[in-house]
Amino acid sequence: MAQAAPVPGGSSGPGGRPVPGGTSATARRSSGARGPLPDVFDARTHRMARIGVPVVLGLVYGYVVAANSRSGSAITGWNLLLGWVSALVFAVVCMALLVQAPRMRREVHALLWTAFVGCAFGFAYSQTGATILRSVLMSLAVSAATFVVFFYRYYTREDASGHRIR
Repeated sequence: MAQAAPVPGGSSGPGGRPVPGGTSATARRSSGARGPLPDVFDARTHRMARIGVPVVLGLVYGYVVAANSRSGSAITGWNLLLGWVSALVFAVVCMALLVQAPRMRREVHALLWTAFVGCAFGFAYSQTGATILRSVLMSLAVSAATFVVFFYRYYTREDASGHRIR
């Protein structure tokens, strides 16, 4: 099967015909140049997601904490209270981090998310009845992995003052 060869400085359209003024996908990929990413959602959707995502994550987190706390036994009022309070605290702290963390330098940005993930995981894990030492060690392991991932992400996508590289 014959394929049309890419034309330098232009991309191929339907039928292999060059599109004037375009660049081929291969040329864009190899040069490392990135254009602006398309914004699929409008501003209203982004505003709703800024609140909706932490709330949904908080509800899931509260359920996990409550389920870990009761260990398969009957649901009690204290168990429900623990779940709702955990969900509320998780959602509020997550929203605060979404607003404040991007204003920080990349190292502090990664540390804030690392501390949040480590504390949240450690608290949820401690509700299983594990010892404090095991909860702390597991939380530190999750925090270390989180720091590596977030620091790499922010180091490759932000400048030293924490502004996104375009």
